[in-house]
Amino acid sequence: MEILLIGAVLMIFAILLSAWLMTFAKWFPIKGIDGEFLKDYKTLIRAHVDFALMALFCLGFYGAKVPLPVTACWLVVIGGLTNPGVFVVAAFDPDFWSKPIWRIYSALSFVVTTLGFGWIGLTLLNHALSA
Repeated sequence: MEILLIGAVLMIFAILLSAWLMTFAKWFPIKGIDGEFLKDYKTLIRAHVDFALMALFCLGFYGAKVPLPVTACWLVVIGGLTNPGVFVVAAFDPDFWSKPIWRIYSALSFVVTTLGFGWIGLTLLNHALSA
């Protein structure tokens, strides 16, 4: 289950990185970052918030102190990194949503995330009902 903590830390680092990038893009414009490198500021905000939520989920699942299946934890962490990653890529590539490779990536990320969260949800529910 420690993968949940490691994943949360990676997501926290992604939050910090995106915060600094957004800060420089808006408050201290550097030619080549805002508008040229970072195409869609609002979509990067979506990634930033999604990373924060995913990190909180990982910390919450870990903090619940309920034995969780390791594979389910891995799925949550992978989904917690790749799902916000959809927004990160889209923030830099305005044609993101029309490219088949990113559609496949998005679909796979969503499936992995759903399986992980669903599995952990059922495990937590089973634990609660058997207590």
